[in-house]
Amino acid sequence: MSPSLTGKLKAFVFGSPNGPKVYQNLKTADVPVTTAECRSCADPCDQDHDDFSSRLDIDMDSDMLGSVKPYRRQVVISTGKTDWENEVTEAKGTLAAFLKTANSSLGAHKPKSTNDSLPPGVFSHADAKKLAILNGSHRPFSHDQPEETVIVLPDFMVVSGVPRTLAGAEALWKVAVDPAIDRAGVTTLTENLNTWVLPYSCLILLCSHKRRDKRCAVAAPILEKAFHQYLEQEGWEVHTELYDLTTEPSLESQASSTTEKEQLIETQLKSLHTERKALILKNSHVGGHKFAGNCIIYTPRGAGVWYGRVTPHEVESIVKHTIIDGQVLPTILRGGIDLSCRGKKTLYDW
Repeated sequence: MSPSLTGKLKAFVFGSPNGPKVYQNLKTADVPVTTAECRSCADPCDQDHDDFSSRLDIDMDSDMLGSVKPYRRQVVISTGKTDWENEVTEAKGTLAAFLKTANSSLGAHKPKSTNDSLPPGVFSHADAKKLAILNGSHRPFSHDQPEETVIVLPDFMVVSGVPRTLAGAEALWKVAVDPAIDRAGVTTLTENLNTWVLPYSCLILLCSHKRRDKRCAVAAPILEKAFHQYLEQEGWEVHTELYDLTTEPSLESQASSTTEKEQLIETQLKSLHTERKALILKNSHVGGHKFAGNCIIYTPRGAGVWYGRVTPHEVESIVKHTIIDGQVLPTILRGGIDLSCRGKKTLYDW
């Protein structure tokens, strides 16, 4: 028996994400969780899935749950690429690098509080201060100006017109990233920045950072194809590019106060799940390449589910149980942000 297969069997039989205790811990923490199998096809596979894990050195032995470090916000910056420098925040002249500098100078580095009642790797954004900076495969809305379009999570917001400068990064930080502000940010933006609600029922992020580790680069395009296939089978509309929102009214043009803006945002977010529309983007390093394929699924309510060891075998189950039904598959869970939903049945409930 190959080491990889031995690891898979060990992870399946003994891995804590599969154990009754972990399932119960998630349930006790008010995480909407399902007992459904994460693999939807037979074993051996009878659906001609491309199981890249058999060709790569994937860690099938370590416990994945708890491998996500808490963060307050995660931003995904437009680049139009699927691979980047090894350290995206060290690449000179990029918004990622400028934002790292701005966050270091402006950020309030207070010790984060912890909620010991939550399982490892599962956390509330309110208990963290870290800013996670990613590059994404989407293109900026502006094609002739050195400006970026940034997705802000778990807020499920889009900020456009961010200059690729230190001043632009500081403006973005002040209006949408500062831990002291809530999802609505500030009402009147500067530097020609505009914001919109991310107009999708879910966002699927797939790590594809080849120069960091080739395993995710191999996995991402295969998983993108599988997600596209199974979502369309369920009648969902699937995009792999964020469409230009500048043709639609920005939030600032529709709200004159922070309260009014927050109400408008919540109304729009609550309506998104029924639209059955998904956005799939590739992103830079998020940690845990040894658990490839890595994917993060965000819902409009602000929940972010981190899955690891994802292959096409698991995608149909993820689509049905997590993306459609709003429930977590503990077998492949690495962790997540704002998964606890007291009194709610799904990650989409308000």
